[in-house]
Amino acid sequence: MGASVCLWSAYPVTTLDAIPQPFDELTEEDALLLEQRAAERRRRFMVTIDLYLVLTVGILVAIGLMMVWSTTFFWSEPQSAIFLQQFRNALFGFAVMFVLSLIDYRWWRRLAIPIMAVTLGLLVAVLIFGETVFGARRAFFSGAVQPAELAALTVVIYMAAWLAAKQSKIRHLTYGLLPFALLVGAVAGLIILEPDLSTAALILLTATIMFFLAGADWVQLAITFGAFIIMGLIAVSQFDYARARVENFLDLLRDPLLASDQAQNAIIGFLNGGLTGVGLGESRQKFENLSAPHTDAIFAILGEELGLIGCAFVIGLFVLLMMRGFRIARNAPDTFGALLAAGITISIVAEAMFNIAVMASVIPFTGVPLPFISFGGSSLVSGLAAVGVLLSVSRVTARRSVPTRKVNETLSLPGMRGSITRVRQRFEQ
Repeated sequence: MGASVCLWSAYPVTTLDAIPQPFDELTEEDALLLEQRAAERRRRFMVTIDLYLVLTVGILVAIGLMMVWSTTFFWSEPQSAIFLQQFRNALFGFAVMFVLSLIDYRWWRRLAIPIMAVTLGLLVAVLIFGETVFGARRAFFSGAVQPAELAALTVVIYMAAWLAAKQSKIRHLTYGLLPFALLVGAVAGLIILEPDLSTAALILLTATIMFFLAGADWVQLAITFGAFIIMGLIAVSQFDYARARVENFLDLLRDPLLASDQAQNAIIGFLNGGLTGVGLGESRQKFENLSAPHTDAIFAILGEELGLIGCAFVIGLFVLLMMRGFRIARNAPDTFGALLAAGITISIVAEAMFNIAVMASVIPFTGVPLPFISFGGSSLVSGLAAVGVLLSVSRVTARRSVPTRKVNETLSLPGMRGSITRVRQRFEQ
């Protein structure tokens, strides 16, 4: 903004002739020049954007819209109401993703502290003024806004900025482990009070892996995991619903017939689907057998309708997203960008793994949505916003690389009758 002001003051407008003419009054040459510049800007954006990542996320969102329709059309009034709500969420989320991809990710390093302060304020406010749904006080505006979903991205941004600033100091107790435990523990503690143990566990897992990637040693990592496990055990003992879920999971390990109805119905859904599925919209388990079939249990319905092939395809998309995210992190131009990209990737993939593992009865039941697929405005918009920041890291990396192009050169050497033609890479100016 400052450079723009200086440029404007250096060339003041003193005559009416200097005022830009409307587009329809421009000459043909000027109009062609403007069109060429616009085309060049579009070309530069397409060159710097990670199309594989955008395509992967787009397919996941499309599958999510398809499954939301399939799991809600028979009870939604009108039939398309829930689908259209999710479709609007997707449009808004993609708009946010596009805008954030245009913003240089390094701005978030400067805003990390204010964003974290706002997030902590929202987490406190939701405990006081939030709406109670299914025994948890975790949302505003009829469940449309959940601060815990925002906290997952905020913690990644703040941790990336903090770890990049500390660098080798994080190996010291007073500069590394203690501040890390206090900050992440405070955020997770507020989320646990809602209560929302699954989101708190995801934030703790993501932050701990980022802490290790930034250079923490194995002793610090062991202490951190030990402290978080103790915190988790205390939280489970304090909440009846969490204790019941753990007991149901232990019953499942002893005897599958003693598993909870949700776990058994999810397994039945996968068995009904087989290899190719019963067909889109033909699931039986979504009819009052599985609770929340359009949110937490949507992967089980997907397995029943699209079969093992459909499940493998979705898992493959998340694997591809993970590969692209870690590739962006590896090529990032600075430590902050690398930690930011890695943290976002870990957060999305870990959430997907939690949801899939729950539906496969590998871990105790948790209320974690499947990213980009489960119904929910906060989850979808925050996920697409995270992808927008990830794309920003990719775009800055691409712009910093020196472009080259192949050129033909003809060499005429003394004493030779002919000439030599060679092809080499030439740096563009």
